[in-house]
Amino acid sequence: MKKWIQKSLMVSVALLTFGVITPNHEIWHLQDDKRVSAHEPSANDITAAIQLDNIFLEEQLHNPQTIIASIKTAAKEQSYTKFGQRIAPVIGDDFQLHILPKMEEVIDVTLARLDDDSIRSLTVTEKPAGQYSERIFHIKNTDTKEDVIRFHVRTENRLDEGYFYNFHYHTHEDQFVTHYDLGEIYWSKNTPPKWLS
Repeated sequence: MKKWIQKSLMVSVALLTFGVITPNHEIWHLQDDKRVSAHEPSANDITAAIQLDNIFLEEQLHNPQTIIASIKTAAKEQSYTKFGQRIAPVIGDDFQLHILPKMEEVIDVTLARLDDDSIRSLTVTEKPAGQYSERIFHIKNTDTKEDVIRFHVRTENRLDEGYFYNFHYHTHEDQFVTHYDLGEIYWSKNTPPKWLS
């Protein structure tokens, strides 16, 4: 008799709701004596789970690969901050396609030469230079307070061609003397707006 009630209840719910609502699986356990009870977590279970989550987060935060990935994310964010709302829509696609991959490659290659402890103490500067200054961001060692890589963009005015943005970087390995080219993006013949505008 109970099987017949279960089947008719399932069919009636399916017909009444046109299959949008499916019956709860507790219907199958209508036997009064054999109801399945769910295990409720104890305070010890919850504490252990939180501790495991914290250990996992700590490991992730100190993992050099995670740190390098977050540096790359910050690099992109700082670049777009420097471009501002007037420059970013014009050069954003070219930057994303041509300059950013090279920037990320430089970060990978340069940081690969550092040990894990040095990587753990790296940070990205948060204030790009405005006006017509070159600085986009620097990657800095917080322990030594010294820059590791400096990423810059220079505005160049070429006669009869117009304005170009020259993206380049400097590295601590040669005391920031050499100018390593990342590429150029054409602006137009009109004077470009100031950075951060």
